[in-house]
Amino acid sequence: MAGCTSTAPRFRTAEADEARHAKRIRDEEMREDDRRVDVAKIKSRLTPSVKARPAEDGELPAGLNRDRVLLSIVSQLGVPYEYGGDGKNGMDCSAFTSRVYDGGARKQLPRSTVDQFHQGTEVGRGQLRFGDLVFFNTTGRSPSHVGIYIEDDLFAHASVSYGVTISSMESTYYKNRFVGARRIIE
Repeated sequence: MAGCTSTAPRFRTAEADEARHAKRIRDEEMREDDRRVDVAKIKSRLTPSVKARPAEDGELPAGLNRDRVLLSIVSQLGVPYEYGGDGKNGMDCSAFTSRVYDGGARKQLPRSTVDQFHQGTEVGRGQLRFGDLVFFNTTGRSPSHVGIYIEDDLFAHASVSYGVTISSMESTYYKNRFVGARRIIE
């Protein structure tokens, strides 16, 4: 009788598959939320500094304008996630990083997460600085998700669960799925 359970492929129904998939998504959302960031609070903290601070990048590499990057991130917060999308009605993670880099650094990035993972220079988790791309394995294929490191273990990204948002790299979900970082502009 091996294989004669309701989970065996021949006994599956579309409804059962959808229910299992929906449960897995809810479980993933709960794990992602264990260090949920108050996006409104972060946004208010970032936005005034963008308006008040002179357009001086200090320790940032030439060509990476912190103010423009932050304005680009803040302007896209709340845009819903859409796989393959690349506009205000919905975008995926690699479209988000491409748009931010195009607007904030005048740098074109490839469209896919995998291609972005092969850009720039590898950076260790302990050496992250503003603007570095951070990569995660969220699907079993690595890398499958990308975001932009901001500061204080926070990164901006287009989340399947929350759309364009800011999350903590210290959440169990992302900490366990981190696969590397790349510095695009030296």
